[in-house]
Amino acid sequence: MKRRTYLKTMLAVSAVSSGVQAAATAPPIQLHVDLTVDPVKEKEMLKNFETIFRPAASKQPGYIDVKMLKLRSTLMGKAPAGVNYRFALTFQSEELRQKWVASDVHQKVWPTIENTLSTKNYTVMLFDVS
Repeated sequence: MKRRTYLKTMLAVSAVSSGVQAAATAPPIQLHVDLTVDPVKEKEMLKNFETIFRPAASKQPGYIDVKMLKLRSTLMGKAPAGVNYRFALTFQSEELRQKWVASDVHQKVWPTIENTLSTKNYTVMLFDVS
């Protein structure tokens, strides 16, 4: 009887380990959002990003990194009209990012950024990180 329990436990541990390894080897994702931040609210947005959004995001399962990039110049091609910032969020998987987006915490912290924008018609792009 103990032998059967031992074998079941070993199989369960092996299955869980395989799933963890598969998740760990899958490439992370990165979300890019092109934002048009109201120049009058720029300092407010940066403060909210550093003191509200980033600390909340960093506590989420699967979180890797988040950055707010200020556009300096367009060297080639044409930047989207009015865009002055790019938000870049990296998570271990799209599934974990979606859980974060659906969370009550996200529903509270994203508006602290979004409410500083001149328009809420922003471009959102999802990338696989290689």
